Amino acid sequence: MSLKQEYALLTSDEIALLRSTHHPELYDLDRKDLVALQARLRDLRCKAKTVARQKQREARGKSEPRGKAFPASVDQPQKRKQVFAAGLKRVNNELSRLAKLDAKARHMEAAQKALAQLRSSRFDTAVPASRTEGKGMQPQESARRRRVLRRSKVGSVLKQNKISQAVRDARPQ
Repeated sequence: MSLKQEYALLTSDEIALLRSTHHPELYDLDRKDLVALQARLRDLRCKAKTVARQKQREARGKSEPRGKAFPASVDQPQKRKQVFAAGLKRVNNELSRLAKLDAKARHMEAAQKALAQLRSSRFDTAVPASRTEGKGMQPQESARRRRVLRRSKVGSVLKQNKISQAVRDARPQ
């Protein structure tokens, strides 16, 4: 639908609102304004959808007319709903584009941080001549690896200890 056709269906306030969903103005809005615009367009689309459904029910003879302010044809509210839905789609696409840009920036920062950590880990720092220099006796880290049992092994080791203890207790003294 062309802009001229869109503007023929809308009021001046709605035209001003919808104008901000088109190409150059859409990129000038920040995320907070886009979310507010998205909520406003959803409300307008919902209202137009309600009016369109009411007009369809009136045309089929299922309900009474709701007032004199509504347009006479059934197509008019449906077209208005389509205009608001198209504007909402443009805003949603812009919000998802901004979200992807933010995610890409966060991903790049994390990758650069990881690369910096990798590069810094490749260089060994100079070990001082004495680990306990000038501070008296200090505990030194063990060079041995800490032995870690698998969790599946813990129960069998406990059972084995229990059996060994029972055998020792059963011995005559």
